[in-house]
Amino acid sequence: MRKVVLVTGASSGVGRALCQRLLQEDDGLHLCLACRHWGRAQAARAALLAARPSAQVSAVQVDVADLRSVLRAAWELRSRFQRLDYVYLNAGIMPSPHLNVKALFSSLFSRKVIHVFSTAEGLLTQDDRVTADGLQEVFATNVFGHFLLIQELKPLLGPHDRPSRLIWTSSRNAMKSNFSLEDFQHSQGREPYSSSKYALDLLSVALNRNFNEQGLFSSVVCPGTMLTNLTYGVVHPFVWTLITPFILLFRFFANAFTLTPHNGAEALVWLFHQRPESLNPLTKYLSATTGFGRNYVTTQKMDLDEDTAEKFYKNLLELEKQVRVNLEDVDQQSWW
Repeated sequence: MRKVVLVTGASSGVGRALCQRLLQEDDGLHLCLACRHWGRAQAARAALLAARPSAQVSAVQVDVADLRSVLRAAWELRSRFQRLDYVYLNAGIMPSPHLNVKALFSSLFSRKVIHVFSTAEGLLTQDDRVTADGLQEVFATNVFGHFLLIQELKPLLGPHDRPSRLIWTSSRNAMKSNFSLEDFQHSQGREPYSSSKYALDLLSVALNRNFNEQGLFSSVVCPGTMLTNLTYGVVHPFVWTLITPFILLFRFFANAFTLTPHNGAEALVWLFHQRPESLNPLTKYLSATTGFGRNYVTTQKMDLDEDTAEKFYKNLLELEKQVRVNLEDVDQQSWW
């Protein structure tokens, strides 16, 4: 039986590169591209099939920031598949990023220069907004939309004798200092991207605590710093072109600069081959590239505690209840 792999955010960036590499590893799997833009999904599917004509590649349209879109996509996936072996929860946004130039230059002369450049800690802020569902957009896209999708797809995940895998695209920029249980949507802060990625780390730990015995395993990955639409939003592509030679030199001291989506997918592909029982649920798996361009996977112990992870998971369950009630109320009002 073919393994079924679902990838959100599969039409570009590391999601697209992941799909290409997975088919190179095993063209006997069924790959389902979950994308917001249907035209881009079809273009990505056509390109993948052109390279691997014998592969099975399908697509489903989903905007993870739109909860009705998530519910529709989940219904469609349940009608198509009997199970999902891997779910790569990769779609994400970093809206209107602002680079703190003062902090950037200060870090150049500090002892933390390698850490700051590897994680962008303190360098980036974003302008968030509220979605039509009343949620903060970064939280809805990066965290809650995916959480709701998983909740809806539970009938397809597991059982214990055939485990299913959740693999989340997190970040080295996931900072404990930017996350608060009291404001887990980060409505009062200026670094919603960092907060949302730390929330993913917490959620993954909680899912392992609650569902490993049922055959569902979760892992988090950081693909490193790549030149994609996300990073092009920070500074103009031309500037990235100018500083790329310096980044290549800096890679001899910091392995986080994977630069290309192909390199960034290294840890995501590596996890595809691992037995889930052998993985540490408190570890983040990092794509890394040496100064000589060799890709490898390294690890990082996550800066979190399991009690906070469990509390956050319960908060998400409560929010899910509220959201479902609100959606039903709106639908009833629309009907009348």
